[in-house]
Amino acid sequence: MPDNQIFGHLPDGRAVERVTLRGGGLTAHVLTLGAIVQDLRLDGIAHPLVLGGETLDPYLGPMNYFGAIVGRFANRIGNARVHLDGRDWALDRNWRGRHILHGGSRGTSAELWQITALAADHVTLGLTLPDGHMGFPGQMQVAATIALDPDCALRITVTATTDRATPCSFAHHGYFALDGSGTLDHHLLQIHAEHTTAIDDDLIPTGALDPVAGTELDFRKPRAIGRLPVDHNFCLSDGPQPMRTVTHLSTPALSMTIETAEPGLQVFTAPNLPPDGLPGLDGRLYRPFAGIALEAQAWPDAPNQPHFPPAILHPDDTYHRTTRYKFTKGAKE
Repeated sequence: MPDNQIFGHLPDGRAVERVTLRGGGLTAHVLTLGAIVQDLRLDGIAHPLVLGGETLDPYLGPMNYFGAIVGRFANRIGNARVHLDGRDWALDRNWRGRHILHGGSRGTSAELWQITALAADHVTLGLTLPDGHMGFPGQMQVAATIALDPDCALRITVTATTDRATPCSFAHHGYFALDGSGTLDHHLLQIHAEHTTAIDDDLIPTGALDPVAGTELDFRKPRAIGRLPVDHNFCLSDGPQPMRTVTHLSTPALSMTIETAEPGLQVFTAPNLPPDGLPGLDGRLYRPFAGIALEAQAWPDAPNQPHFPPAILHPDDTYHRTTRYKFTKGAKE
């Protein structure tokens, strides 16, 4: 039977629920705040597979993106401005006072979602973003299903509709750590991508594509991550594709593959975590490079880059994207 309880209360008094899911050898705790995967465990593995907080408070501060679904447009839009329907739309400037990141300061990671369906191995959460929310045009109806599949996979599906053309890209912002060591030192990463989107000093795409060949971002073959600071979009394709495997993350004891139809994968190795550590699950302290975010999504700044894969949702369309994180004990399959 489904199991849910009160995890805490927001400053305005609203309750945040935590749902426990079990299936496929996995156990997940999901919060109604931000559709956050707060904890993820695999039978027979002693440590959590993700970074998370034991209480609600960190999610209202330094953990505001940990495990959340970010949107309505994941990643960054340059100058916090888009041109749609013959006019400019000024968006929330929550990134360095000039740009917008993850849908703004009140993006979907900061919103309280509602449980619309619940079973032992999956939950569906719903959210309405009003027209003008964070400056974006269009009222948007969003649904996220977080499920544990029989083949030991965490599956996240997001659907959305809008009554006006609007930028649209959602991503799961979980930080993964597969060996319980507290660092990425023993993790190998492989990404099926030939290019990254070139970025400026504010991490905004310039419009150019940088080949990964011969650079420190060449993960076409499995490679140690170590303490490499990465915050880049890897170009998986020039548009949505059928579901396919795009990434492998592995340690000697456990591996994870990512399957998605998305054209981009933002990789972030969390170099900015505090050196003294951020308190986390099981009394752990999360220091720099404690986990890695692997965010399947549209390319950043796509609404302002005509040659990037399109990322505008129109009223007569439905956004529908699925990403699966599949776990296997032992080395990579």
